[in-house]
Amino acid sequence: MNRIGHIIDGKTLTEGAATGPVFNPATGKQSAEVMFGDADTVDAAVSAARKAQAEWAKTPPAKRASIMFAMREVMTRRRDEIAETISAEHGKTHDDALGEVTRALEVVEFACGAPHLLKGNFSRDVAGGVDTHADREPLGVVAGITPFNFPSMVPLWMVPMALVCGNAFILKPSEKDPSSANLIHDMLSEAGLPAGVLNVVHGDKQVVDAILDHPDIAAVSFVGSTPIAEYVYQRGCVAGKRVQALGGAKNHMIIMPDADLDQAADALLGAGFGSAGERCMAVSVAVPVGDETANRLVENLAPRVRAMKIGPSTDSEAEMGPLITAAHRDRVARLIGQGEGEGAEVVVDGRGLNMQGYGDGYWLGGTLLDRVKPGMSVYDEEIFGPVLSVARAKSYDDAVEMISANPYANGTAIFTRDGDAARDFTSRIKVGMVGVNVPIPVPVGYHSFGGWKRSSFGAHGIYGPEAIHFYTRLKTVTTRWPTGIRAGADFKFPTMGS
Repeated sequence: MNRIGHIIDGKTLTEGAATGPVFNPATGKQSAEVMFGDADTVDAAVSAARKAQAEWAKTPPAKRASIMFAMREVMTRRRDEIAETISAEHGKTHDDALGEVTRALEVVEFACGAPHLLKGNFSRDVAGGVDTHADREPLGVVAGITPFNFPSMVPLWMVPMALVCGNAFILKPSEKDPSSANLIHDMLSEAGLPAGVLNVVHGDKQVVDAILDHPDIAAVSFVGSTPIAEYVYQRGCVAGKRVQALGGAKNHMIIMPDADLDQAADALLGAGFGSAGERCMAVSVAVPVGDETANRLVENLAPRVRAMKIGPSTDSEAEMGPLITAAHRDRVARLIGQGEGEGAEVVVDGRGLNMQGYGDGYWLGGTLLDRVKPGMSVYDEEIFGPVLSVARAKSYDDAVEMISANPYANGTAIFTRDGDAARDFTSRIKVGMVGVNVPIPVPVGYHSFGGWKRSSFGAHGIYGPEAIHFYTRLKTVTTRWPTGIRAGADFKFPTMGS
């Protein structure tokens, strides 16, 4: 049985009694076991990171950036290997995994601009003979706690930006699909990253708590569910850390009566069922305006959902794979049943899907629910599965109010041909990422990703320009040299005229 170990100071550690199973979701068979660390493991990783960071911080930004240039070349050359690693443990299709790699590469490419991004500023003669300059300095040792649904992309939202800012990084990936994290370490090592600058510690809540409590970890970035994001944020802040914690979502897409229904249906199919709905930016609620629009939309969607090609990642024609675990599949199926019991109409039922040759896998077909309303469990809870709910709105204002009342505010979209409606929507809606005729408005790597309300805790978005501010601290230096300074104490507060 393959054992996936921690990587500390460039060495892979596989000794220890505590392990967890890793499964192939398509087959339901165990494929590996992963080491589970503890507080001592985290402490060893921090010790290695502190030692490496002292030298890494002295490395010129251009040299740090050169490693990201090399990382880009390594990832491009090994992109199929990365995708296969993702699919083997997560279950998403090969094409979907390749898309994950492409989006991760965007952040690596943005990190290549570190010399420009880290430039300070200077002001001469802010007062008589006084100059001021400001620099951004690394925090030291920082950590990332990442989810199962994007085992390569989300770590690479964090790691490149933290490293080019001069920090050392401790990565705690999901224990459900841990191999991608080790592969990231190996690729960065191949690109020239010194040992100890990136360390990988596997495990469960015990490791998470050790990271949050460790006094030598200055900042933590987290992506996961809202309850855990809130826990990470609160515990990390109490420990004096800088924390960004991105949580869950309930993303709505308004379909106006004038929208191209074929375009909207295609968008909903990909945004709702891609990656089996296990995306924090998945559209899980379609909000057609008016019953006529709703009836036409459901009539358009239903045959498309039924016709989706579901299969393992080894099937080049597969459009959707399995869910991550049997427990998660059962939870999603249970929520569908609860929604039906609460009055939702099951138009397409994905429960009981039988995948020939893969009977032990964690399969659930695409499910389409109509007449879903706030207050139903399928509306109120983040399902994180291949379930698309249609929540009908009587008017555009009712649709906007529905979205505004939701406690999540990660992403949203509107499909319309009306520029006035689109402009009003983008200004009125209180959501962090907004799409107009774009179903999944995930910003490109040189912008920043971040939701609002209970979808995000902390002041900064992840990756892009916001990451520079999160992974550095500002230092402002004011200088005056003795020439021409008058004698005598000055007790008033200094001003520009001083």
